[in-house]
Amino acid sequence: MRLRPLAALSAAAVSAVLLAGCSGSGDADATPSASADASTCIVDAAPGADSDAVSVDGTAPDLTVSVPDGLAFSEVQRTVLSEGDGEVLGAGSLVSASYQVLDGATGEVLLDSTDTSATDDGLVPLLIDASQPSMWAVAADCNPLGSTVVLTVPGSAIGDDTSNYVVVAHTDADLPRTATGTPQEPQAGLPTVTLAEDGTPTITIPDTAAPTDLQIEVLKRGDGPEVADGDQVTVQYAGVSWDTKEEFDSSWSRGAPSAFTTTGVYEGFGAALVGQTVGSQVLVVMPPSMGDLSGSLKDQTLTFVIDILGTQHGVAPAAGR
Repeated sequence: MRLRPLAALSAAAVSAVLLAGCSGSGDADATPSASADASTCIVDAAPGADSDAVSVDGTAPDLTVSVPDGLAFSEVQRTVLSEGDGEVLGAGSLVSASYQVLDGATGEVLLDSTDTSATDDGLVPLLIDASQPSMWAVAADCNPLGSTVVLTVPGSAIGDDTSNYVVVAHTDADLPRTATGTPQEPQAGLPTVTLAEDGTPTITIPDTAAPTDLQIEVLKRGDGPEVADGDQVTVQYAGVSWDTKEEFDSSWSRGAPSAFTTTGVYEGFGAALVGQTVGSQVLVVMPPSMGDLSGSLKDQTLTFVIDILGTQHGVAPAAGR
């Protein structure tokens, strides 16, 4: 198994690097997880001497992790410190969680989710996405909700000249998969939205000329934390072209939410997220200059309905480290 290559780490670079996460199809020598069918896991990692040797004290999210000297880091290993009593997590699961990433050689905390949490409880949204898995999602994957897990990751699984890592992740509770906010009065002249029983939106484009500037309408107003510029936001969304009146993309069609930073999407999409609150549903109509600038939707006015399910502030090294 080989994890996605990561650049050499420094205290300043750790945030961007660790968000790259890790992925793999399994190793011939690995044994199945005790909690789930190994064939469904992002990474099939068994307990071993390294992951068993890491000690964790405290109650999540305030954990103290001790990394002993002399760990071999010869393979990816995963040890369940305490098994929760919830449903086994897998692809598409969306839960609240906490995690730490530590340098395997020094035990230094490189990343602590309590420093990026948007809420007072210190928790962050964790989406298990097999296409773009983070190391903390790999730790939580295939284990019951409520579990605390240690993952040890050798530099050889990431790329030459990199550090070894220790990850501790704790999952807390399921998060809503649709916007739960209070419905707002719709704005005349904009597309209308109807919702199926499961929350899937249908967008109807009016038979009028598209607006020439950015239009943002709050359809439901949530009472969660506010999305800041640069946040990693977890959403459900559907997109329709004003020009063709056809849907071109939808997380609903894929069967799971998506997560990305506000700066990693269309300009108009990001603008519709920043300043909104978790639990909100937002309609955005973006002119071509704020949409797809070079792809198949170039020169088209795009409309999205976005359910904001969670947000995590820009990932940075743990405070004071």
